Amino acid sequence: MRHVLTRRCPVESLAACAGEDWVDPSRRPFVEGDTAWIPVRDGYEFDEVLPARTRRDGRGYQRLGDLVLFHGPEPDAASIREAVARCSPRGVLWIRGHAGAERLPEVNVIAGEGGETVCREDGLAYRLDPERVMFSQGNRNEKRRLAALVRPGERLGDLFAGIGYFSLPAARAGAHIHAMELNPTAFAFLEKNIALNGLADRVNASYGDCRDLLSGTYDRLVLGHFDSPAFLEVALAHVRAGTVIHLHALERTPGELSPSLDATVTSCGYAIASSVRRVKKYAPGRSHTVHDLVIQ
Repeated sequence: MRHVLTRRCPVESLAACAGEDWVDPSRRPFVEGDTAWIPVRDGYEFDEVLPARTRRDGRGYQRLGDLVLFHGPEPDAASIREAVARCSPRGVLWIRGHAGAERLPEVNVIAGEGGETVCREDGLAYRLDPERVMFSQGNRNEKRRLAALVRPGERLGDLFAGIGYFSLPAARAGAHIHAMELNPTAFAFLEKNIALNGLADRVNASYGDCRDLLSGTYDRLVLGHFDSPAFLEVALAHVRAGTVIHLHALERTPGELSPSLDATVTSCGYAIASSVRRVKKYAPGRSHTVHDLVIQ
């Protein structure tokens, strides 16, 4: 049996460990409750040796609290039975897709029942109803990266906060968050999640269009929506030298938007230092990317 060398740490330390030389980036941390076991590269000190998790064959699915979600094509009966046998969920949902700018789920409940659930990720709790709002677990590493980048006390504006995907990890890392959300259902869950995680002193939630809600100057801005490039000029009205903008987008090739982003920044009278990274594959030939723009 193959084994994995790991270091044990509290889940709230995951973000701080990201990028350390000793971390094995080819393996995902194992999290149970408030404890995480981070895979360690060969040659570095470790705390425990755990059996390597085996990759299962068959149709993939997402575990979300006490629910199981299938995405994409309709799952067959065998896949549903396997998911029920492995996870004993309260319900199984088929997410056919997401519609409109608010990314509203198109959902069928195919076993049991749906409704609200609580998903725990890296020591944070997210209450949501996957029949009414989306939750992407594929953004987990980007949330950790953001939490590792923020500086305690900085003012961060989250223009498309949703249920708190980026706001909550950044707030726990010490930032003061202005979280803006237009969808009333997502905003209601955002308020619940701020309270659920005890972060009311660090997150100010505002309901409405971010274009009407942005105020003053921010140290960091998160534009976590695929339509973010259209909002860059709005965001640039609230920056200073040193402000960092994390702009998410869909691109065929990571970086293809860079010339147009540079042109927008220049037209607003600023210069930037920029870099781009791929968050995940989104669809054939398209990637979810994030552009880090540092105002000069």
